[in-house]
Amino acid sequence: MTLSFASPSDPTLPLYVIAQPDLDDWLNDQPQSLTNWLKSCDFTGRLGQVALVPGPDGTPSFAVAGYGKPAIRRRKRFPLAAAAEALPEGNYQIASGVPADALEAECLGWLLTGYTFDTYAKQTPAKARLVAPDGIDAERIEILARSEALTRDLVNTPTADMGPDQLQAAVETLAQDFGASCQVVRGQALLDQNLPMIHAVGRAAAQEPRLIEMNWGNSGPKLTLVGKGVCFDTGGLNLKPGNSMALMKKDMGGAANVLGLAQMIMAMNLPLQLRVLIPAVENSVAGNAFRPGDILTSRKGLTVEINNTDAEGRLVLADALTLADEGEPDLVISMATLTGAARVAVGADLAPFYTDDETAAQALMQAGQKAADPVWRMPFHDPYEAMIEPSIADLDNAPSGGFAGSITAALFLRRFVGNSRYVHFDIYSWQPRKAPGRSKGGLGQGPRALLTALPEVLGL
Repeated sequence: MTLSFASPSDPTLPLYVIAQPDLDDWLNDQPQSLTNWLKSCDFTGRLGQVALVPGPDGTPSFAVAGYGKPAIRRRKRFPLAAAAEALPEGNYQIASGVPADALEAECLGWLLTGYTFDTYAKQTPAKARLVAPDGIDAERIEILARSEALTRDLVNTPTADMGPDQLQAAVETLAQDFGASCQVVRGQALLDQNLPMIHAVGRAAAQEPRLIEMNWGNSGPKLTLVGKGVCFDTGGLNLKPGNSMALMKKDMGGAANVLGLAQMIMAMNLPLQLRVLIPAVENSVAGNAFRPGDILTSRKGLTVEINNTDAEGRLVLADALTLADEGEPDLVISMATLTGAARVAVGADLAPFYTDDETAAQALMQAGQKAADPVWRMPFHDPYEAMIEPSIADLDNAPSGGFAGSITAALFLRRFVGNSRYVHFDIYSWQPRKAPGRSKGGLGQGPRALLTALPEVLGL
């Protein structure tokens, strides 16, 4: 796949991007022959429409792309990517028509049309390449595209090829690429090093449970990223029905998004100390699986009553968050495909997040809009704390009743973070249907917003 800009030294066609309401005014300044040509092509400026305009010798002289109506564009993440997918193979340079404040996002969307997941079958990406417009940070946009591709690849890969062993290998490869260190605690050593809930959730699987840690950077603020790495979730002894299990290869989407964000940070050489913690497990069924009714003791010493083995993600994250907090970081961020309740609340397109830090909340909301990575703040609603407090243990991993499922999960996780500033993302990490710049399948949700917000949040 090609996730980079074309060289400006190669033959390039100018591309005029024309919004549907502006087409008549634009044509008033053009020769009648061009008006006739576009009319014969039925070009009306609808979003995603394209046409090549021939020169005197019959070869293409330039291209036009429809930018649609403003109301239609607002419904799309990357409107110009619709045209990029429709244009024939070649190099193009935007001549006019894209607002300056949308240019970087549109360029990213264009690059992402080149993404394909072709490990198991040949795929055909969009073949139109873009020359980087003047005034944008082309290197940054290419880093964003490659990092998004990493996240998508990890999520799209089925568990037979992306279990805890392979997820560990992916982290080790990323660490090697950027000169980071990587350590792994696995199997019985999890109990020896007081990570008992990670061990309990993953002990029934063929591949050993583990905590994967990556460290990079020697100076600046301390940022710790914690990603849920449940490589497959059967639901454990509270077995999921078949339909609910179909997408569970993506239950390590939190880890995939954290790794995408880590790649962005390291590739841009941000002045901070990065720590990544990924509890990597499979929630499987076997004679030694943890059971409903069990009471687990966490790394922090809090006891947890297991009312549903399908609420396992918060258990492995709890031990990792405790470990993260012990390092006294300036900011802890957790990312997880944690609850269906979050999807019910905001749908597949928004990435909900929780934080008590007003600076981080405002920065993230603004950054999500700027980075074409929409996020939405959800409440740490303190009155619901009682819902996660059973009678015979400190905490309940799956409160009954079904109300406020995403909020109660977030409140559960907050119990394991002490004084550190904390942001938690409850993401879907999946694109249900193909859209411009977004292939069906694995998806990054939140990393670009976080990257954009970090300078303000950490004072970089």
